[in-house]
This record gives sequence, structure tokens and C-alpha cells, in this order.
Amino acid sequence: MTVALPARAERRGLGIDVSKPVLYGFAALLCVLIVLPMSWLLIYSFSDGKGSFTLNNFVTLFSDPTFLAPLLTTFIISTSASLICCAVAAPMGWLVARTDLPFSGMIRALVTASFVTPPFLGAIAWEILAAPNSGLLNKVFRSITGAEPDVHVFNIYSLPGLIFVISCYTFPYVFVLVANSLDRTPGELEDASSILGGGRWHTARRITIPLVLPALLAGALVAFLQAMTLFGSPAILALPAGFHTMTTKIWSLFQYPPKPELAAAAALPLLVITVMLLRAEFMILGRRGYSVVGGKYGQPRLIPLHAWRWPIFLFCLLVLALPVFLPYAALLNAALSPVATTFVTFKTMTLHNFEFVLFELSATRLALKNTVILGSATATIGTLIAVIIAYVTARQAVTGWRVLGFLATAPIAIPGIVLGVGLFIAYTRPPFVLYGTLWILLIAFVTIALPAAYQQLQAAFRTIHPELEDASRILGATRLKSLWQITAPLLRTGVIATWCFIFVGVMRELSAAIILFTSETKVISVLIYDLNEGGDLGAISVIGIGMLLITFAVVIAVNRIPGFGSVRFRNS
Repeated sequence: MTVALPARAERRGLGIDVSKPVLYGFAALLCVLIVLPMSWLLIYSFSDGKGSFTLNNFVTLFSDPTFLAPLLTTFIISTSASLICCAVAAPMGWLVARTDLPFSGMIRALVTASFVTPPFLGAIAWEILAAPNSGLLNKVFRSITGAEPDVHVFNIYSLPGLIFVISCYTFPYVFVLVANSLDRTPGELEDASSILGGGRWHTARRITIPLVLPALLAGALVAFLQAMTLFGSPAILALPAGFHTMTTKIWSLFQYPPKPELAAAAALPLLVITVMLLRAEFMILGRRGYSVVGGKYGQPRLIPLHAWRWPIFLFCLLVLALPVFLPYAALLNAALSPVATTFVTFKTMTLHNFEFVLFELSATRLALKNTVILGSATATIGTLIAVIIAYVTARQAVTGWRVLGFLATAPIAIPGIVLGVGLFIAYTRPPFVLYGTLWILLIAFVTIALPAAYQQLQAAFRTIHPELEDASRILGATRLKSLWQITAPLLRTGVIATWCFIFVGVMRELSAAIILFTSETKVISVLIYDLNEGGDLGAISVIGIGMLLITFAVVIAVNRIPGFGSVRFRNS
């Protein structure tokens, strides 16, 4: 049967359809973003700097004590932080999801607050609190006990201090995975065990723990991965203590004289381990042995804590004081105090730090300008690329769409410091000499933001039936016109939220920026790092409070958008 199209549709059909070239163009752009820096990283790791093939870089990496020590230190930090996170976050997740703990919603919100706090800012706050001589907590201890000025209880400039700070800003990953897994576990399974005579411990051991164990193991891997790839916290706390992690060691190889070949070789193990851990996380969360089959299920029966309700609630607040209350109070105190490491009073309270940052510190205006430009451009370009690639993969619009889906999610397996090394090598030579410009930072930020944006928008595309687009195309519209006029308006809230989260992510990003910035391309995160090296904690606190206010405003606004899920931030 022949269908007669309206004359208007026939005229449209006679026009030039540029949909395929545009879609393939975005596919090519995606390939360049991911493949080019990683290819140069691989080439340079096997190069002697003169274009000759060599394995000496890897021989040095695994034989020189100055590289072996950071490798061992990184493993110790990552393993310790992972174990601590599981020991703290898993019980808290169970308490929030499975007991009648009071104000459990507030506990979840406070965990979110620690989740969105940049780890490097948290490390600076703990400098103010627990530096051995000037730390506020040590000053309180000395004033109470009358101890000598050189006596201290806390020393944040140490391996245990670094592990503690990293754990403070890594445990939310484990908490979210465990709590969400428990939320999705049908209550009927535990009720059935109780009906058949199983006690609470027996039910937990045979039913609840096996169901949540994959999420716990995946959380442990994510915590290990985050601790391994952090740059900000180790740079702020480990370097003054006199030791390196792998990320700070890679950064040091770009100091004079630069050694990009060794940096590339040192970055590859981080990349390989990251890929392996993410693959293991996917396999664990995808195990079918623990899947629950069924339709709707009832809410789990909450376990009463009886007299322990309020003591346990206070314990949870005490735990959350470490990543949230104490650091935020330290930043506010430092911002309002004439000396950051003294307690502010009504008599000593001053706005000098705010005036200095806003009107006297010239670097603030440059960094803020660069951050706004990069944030806006990254959010716009990243969202546009994510929309197109998500459309291509969801609708299978071009050949090789599976490869594009893989490439769009691949940057999540590239630590920021590793990406920075790859981009530095790729764009400091013809034909794309971009080092020293905002373009190289823009490429880095778009690449880092792409996986979360793509995953969120791909999920949104799956909620929109393709018949709407098919109807538009039957009436003569091209693929791009159908996407613009039919699908895009239906994705409006998700696109806006993704744009906002990418913008906030640019403000937080330090790992790649610290490799790629110059004096004219500083961003807020790099400015904070530089001010910390100069010891200007008051100015840092003002900038950090502003960053936190913007972040929380965006998170709250986006969470009010109906149907929008959480977007995972990359720590720095």
C-alpha cells in the first residue's frame, strides 16, 4: 500500500538532509577527545624523548626507590581508606535504611554534603583544625591541659592524617551504594525468614547480607579507586609531610626539568588499575545470583532500636562532624578571623578576608573569569555532545553506535591526573598547539564531564518512545529536526540539570587543571591550591565558602526537578 504524504512533507523530503554528516561529525569529535590523548600517552611511555622505542621508563618506574615508595604509599592509603569507609559507611547505610533511626533523611542529606565537598577543600579545612602547631583542635587541647606549645594530639601532616581526610570524603560512595541496595531489597524476603523461625541475626546473615554484599564490595572498589586517583588531598597534606603518592609524583615530573616520558609511564599503571577496578565493580553489581525477581514489593519492616535510638543518632552526627560540621566551621572561622588559626570572637570578627578576595587579590578576578568561561562553555558543549551521542546510541542511528557508547563512558576510567598528562603531551605539538590557552582546559573538562552527562541523558532517552520521532520523520522532518523539535523539549529538565552539574564539576576539578594551567589560565581550584602553598588560609576560606554555596544551591535546585537522578561527581 502506498501512503500519500502531504505536499509540505514532500518538499521537505527534497531538501538536503545533513543529519548523517552531523551525527558522524560528533562521533569523530568523540573519538578525537578520547583516543588522541590516550594514544600519545601510550606512545610517550615507550619513548626515550628522542623518538626511539625504549622500556627504560618502566624499568625506572619499578626499580627506582623514588617511584616504588609512592606506589607502596598509594596502595597503603587506598586499601586503608577503602576498609575504613566500609567499616563506617556500611553500618550507617543499614541504620538509615533498615532501622527506626530518628531523622534518617537528615543523615542522608548530610552525607550528600560531604559527598559534594571538594576533597582538596576538606584537606585545607583539616589543616586549619589539626596542624600540629597551629591547629585549632591542638590549641584547645593545650589550653585545657596546660601542655607545652610543642605538644600536639593531632598531626594532619602524616600518613594516618592523609588516610583520615581521604576517608572522610570517600565514605559517601560506600554509603550510597549500600543504602540504595537495602532500599531496593524486598521486605517480604526478611519477613518470610522471620515467619519460618529465623532470628534477626540469622535473617541478616542468610538474607540481608548476601543481597547487599555486591553493593558493599563495589563500594569498597570505588573507595579504593577514588583514594588512589586523588591529587588535591595528597598534594596539600603529603608533600609537607615529606612523602609522595603516585598522583603527586606524576605532578612533580612536570616541574623543572620536565620529564613527560616518565610521567606517561607512571600514569599507565593508574589507568590500567582504574580500568580493572571499574570492570570488577560492573561485574559485581551485575551478578545475577543476587538479583531479585518480581513486581512490586512491600517496604521492609524497620528494626526498632529502642533505647539506642538517640545514642546511635548522636554517634552518626559525630561521624558526620568529621567531613561536614568541623571543616565547615573551620572555614567560616578562618574567613571571619584576622588570623585563620585563631578563634574568632565578636570583638575580633572582621570582613577583611572578604574585602581582600573581592577587591585586592587580582588573581581572583582572572580565576573567576576563566572558571565562568570554562564552566559555561564546558557545560554547553558537554551537554550538546552528550545529547547527540545519547541519541545516536539510544536510537542506533549510525553504524558503530556501540563503540560510541563505550567511548562516551571511557573517560570515567581515566584518572584526572592521567588525562592531564595525555592532553599535555597531545596538545604541546603541531598541528594542535593548545597548551597555555583555555582550549586545552576546555577539552579536559569536557572529557571528564562526558560520562556522567551521557549516562544521565541516555537514561532519559529511554523514557521517550521513538514513535514520536518516527511520526515526525514520516511527515518529512530530518533526524536532527525531529531531535530538536520533538525530543529535545521532552528532555528539557534533564538537559538543564546536566548543564548545571557539569558547571559545578568544572569549579571542583583540580587533578587535570594542575597539569594544564598557566599563569593566564588559572581557575578557582588552582587558585585555592596556590593560595594554600602561600599559607593564605583566610582567602582560601572565603573562596571555598563561595564554592560550597554555589554547589549546594545547584544541587538543591536540580534535586527539585521531578524525575532527575543524582549525577556522580569526580573527586579531585
